Amino acid sequence: MFRAMRRYKQQLSQAECIEILQRNPTGVLALSGDDGYPYALPVNFAWKDGKILFHCAKVGHKIDAIKRNEKVSVCVVDADEVVAEKLTTAYRSVIVFGRARILTDDEEIKESARAVGRKFSGDYPAQIEDEIVKYWDGLCCVEITAEHITGKEGKEMQRRRSEMK
Repeated sequence: MFRAMRRYKQQLSQAECIEILQRNPTGVLALSGDDGYPYALPVNFAWKDGKILFHCAKVGHKIDAIKRNEKVSVCVVDADEVVAEKLTTAYRSVIVFGRARILTDDEEIKESARAVGRKFSGDYPAQIEDEIVKYWDGLCCVEITAEHITGKEGKEMQRRRSEMK
C-alpha cells in the first residue's frame, strides 16, 4: 500500500525513526483540507506506543479535516543544515502515515494530555494536572495510529556520521 523509498540507501532504520519522534517537539501535520486543498500545520506532539498524540481546540479547520478524512501524515525534521559550498543540505527527517482519531473517552483524553505535558513539562506534574482541569471544557486530544513510518537522511549527513565512527 505504501511506496518503497526510492533512495533506499538513505533510509533510516525504524529504531532511528522512533528516536527522532521521541526527541523532537514539533511535526508538520498534513491533512486533506477544505475544497481539496492540502492543509499542513505545525503541531507539538508526544510519541507513545506507536501513536502520535497532540491536543488542540474542539473546533476549527484541523478538526473538520480529521472528521472528513482520518488519513493523515506527520513530517518531523530532525536536522536541516545548509552546506553552501556543496550546494546541498545535511538533513534527517521522518514521515509517519496514519489514521487520526479524535478521542472521546475522558480517560483517554487525560492520558493523552498527560503524555504531551510530560514531554514538554515533565518536571511539573502538578501543573500538568492543573492545566488539564483548567482547560478541560475546551480540550480536544487527537491520536494518530502509525501505519507506516519512513525516515531519510541526506548523503551529506550520512557522510558526517560515517566520519564520526
